[in-house]
Amino acid sequence: MTEKKPSRKEQILQTLAYMLEAEPGGRVTTSGLAREVGVSESALYRHFPSKARMLEALIEFIEDSVFSRINRIISEGDALQQVEQILTLILAFTERNPGITRLLTGDALTGENERLRQRIQQFYDRVESQLKQVVRDAEFREGKRTRATPGITANLLLSVVEGRIAQFVRSGFRARPAEDWHEQWALIAPMIFRADGEAL
Repeated sequence: MTEKKPSRKEQILQTLAYMLEAEPGGRVTTSGLAREVGVSESALYRHFPSKARMLEALIEFIEDSVFSRINRIISEGDALQQVEQILTLILAFTERNPGITRLLTGDALTGENERLRQRIQQFYDRVESQLKQVVRDAEFREGKRTRATPGITANLLLSVVEGRIAQFVRSGFRARPAEDWHEQWALIAPMIFRADGEAL
């Protein structure tokens, strides 16, 4: 069976993601993108009305990829497993997609439409809300209480992941997000919930 050839729209997005990865810290222009795709700038605009819309399509890809998997994660396992899997998912996703990870740090959004920055903020807000829900539900489902409030706990967990993503981009994609993650998780996990019989 032959592999389906990507549409021109998909080709543009794949090339944009590649260019974001190939030039860490660099700014992708529509003229450079058109040259790399092998079309004119006007041909790019037949598929996307603006560069902002191209970047937004990549952000939509991030959202769809991450949240569809999170929905599966929260349907099984206990709270600690769910938290670990959500954080591991995000780290693994960013490691596999270095170019578009620059969108998650805002590195590739300098000088772009403010709407894109808000979209990234909303992405992190959704992840944090999901983590908060998981640790809050643990009290009702498993009789577990977090050491800090669910909100503080979720924010700390998200901060760890954001820090690893920032290191990845800052290092020019050399400091892999998932490297040593299992060892770090082993340090973090016991601090989330109170031990049985521990005073409130």
